Amino acid sequence: MGADRHQAPSRAERKAALESRIEQQRVDILVAAGRFRTATQPIDDGWHTLMRFKTPLVALGGLIALRLARRPGQLLRLGRQATAGALVLNRARRLLR
Repeated sequence: MGADRHQAPSRAERKAALESRIEQQRVDILVAAGRFRTATQPIDDGWHTLMRFKTPLVALGGLIALRLARRPGQLLRLGRQATAGALVLNRARRLLR
């Protein structure tokens, strides 16, 4: 009776145990994939929205690049205005807190 406890499991028992582990791993992967899809849904939605406007954004970028290529000094002025606007916006946020 004591020898039965130390006997190695049969091939069928090992196979059943492995199949059980594989099935549990499949379930775990499906659960993790669902969580991943849920977590990345806002990013995916934003990407799809951006891709919907891809052509107009590329055209707008081309027009801006063309205009800046004709007048290079305008790029510096635009950069200064953007920096000043960002600083004003940051200051306004601090004051409103």
